[in-house]
Amino acid sequence: MATVVQPAGQVIQRVILPHVCWETYERLLADHQESSGIHFTYDQGRLEILVPSLRHEKLKHTLATLVELLAGALNIDIEGAGSTTFRRHDLARGFEPDACFYVAHAARMRQREDIDLTVDPPPDLVIEVDITSPSLNKMPIFAALGVPEVWRYDGRQVSIFTLGAGEYTPVEESAAFPGVTREVVSQFVEAGKTLQRMDWQRSVRDWVHNRRAHPPAGPSGG
Repeated sequence: MATVVQPAGQVIQRVILPHVCWETYERLLADHQESSGIHFTYDQGRLEILVPSLRHEKLKHTLATLVELLAGALNIDIEGAGSTTFRRHDLARGFEPDACFYVAHAARMRQREDIDLTVDPPPDLVIEVDITSPSLNKMPIFAALGVPEVWRYDGRQVSIFTLGAGEYTPVEESAAFPGVTREVVSQFVEAGKTLQRMDWQRSVRDWVHNRRAHPPAGPSGG
């Protein structure tokens, strides 16, 4: 039976369908390849169809912009891949992230126009905004496809997960952006809801500048 999520006062945003074959999933992707308003997630026969809300899109944009600002201020090379479809037929899994970035593999992926996960790496960082419930759990999909790091926002805070031994572990600090903690990311997301955009962007750059000028003490306190 399909699961339909319809928050009060809003249009239907999410449908989860069971027993969907891979060929149907691929036909839907082909039929909607020019549409940015629908996201498909496939997990071994279960298909989630999501129409993002305005709140969802604003949060996604804030997090993606935050990554770009941090990368620029920290001199870290990145390559954004947006909501590209990542899928593996042999694993019967596929997803379209809210946003994603190549970091360690940025240079390698800069010239790529199509992605084949049998030869190409998955994105180094995936951003997931999940503010309605229930939802198809995407973490096993990310793990199966080898995504090293996930930033997940649940409507209250951002959690950071890193992949190890096929499973995700919640961590305090990003591996892709050393020194950037889940608390810092969560605070910037909240600030982005109220500050004017230029003031918010300046606050991110100022945070990086101040951290470089006054690096945190090491374990010994020195």
